[in-house]
Amino acid sequence: MSNQHNHTDEELIVMLRENEVVAFKKIYTKYWYELYLITNKRLRSKEAAEEIIQNFFTTFWINREKINITGSLKAYLHSAIRYSIIDYLAKEATRNNYLELLSFSYQEATNTTEETIFIKELENGINGVISKLPAKCRKVFELSRKEHKSNKEIAELLGLSEKTVENHITNALKHFRVHYKVILIASGFAWLLR
Repeated sequence: MSNQHNHTDEELIVMLRENEVVAFKKIYTKYWYELYLITNKRLRSKEAAEEIIQNFFTTFWINREKINITGSLKAYLHSAIRYSIIDYLAKEATRNNYLELLSFSYQEATNTTEETIFIKELENGINGVISKLPAKCRKVFELSRKEHKSNKEIAELLGLSEKTVENHITNALKHFRVHYKVILIASGFAWLLR
């Protein structure tokens, strides 16, 4: 089939299953922005939306031979991206919740010695990641997550714009994403990743 041909979605699906890169490129070009708009509207984060879309299309290409699209390609992509957004939000909730593990006193909890050690290792790992953040980013993150201040309150306290505060928190979470699995696996809390 010619690269100049304006393929239908049905033709693109067949070509994709036959490992034709041109089909993937056409699907990507045709739907990337549309899926990005949906994702960004839901998350209100350009960086998160771009990351989700890139990850989705990477997985889409890797699993191209197994993908079973019974309806329209557009409906399939919209549905798949909704699941990607839900998955992302669930992981973000877990990331935010693991910091709450630090808010309770592990000395007061009725944990076994092994659980207490795991919690202490988790706390050390998280504090280690926090200590590696740039100073301003670390301060913003600690005010947000440890002192539960709103972005507006942090902005007023530090003389920053709310957008700058949001950017610092986004950057801190990106930093945690890189180190998150290592911390949890090392501390025995890998079950939080499920």
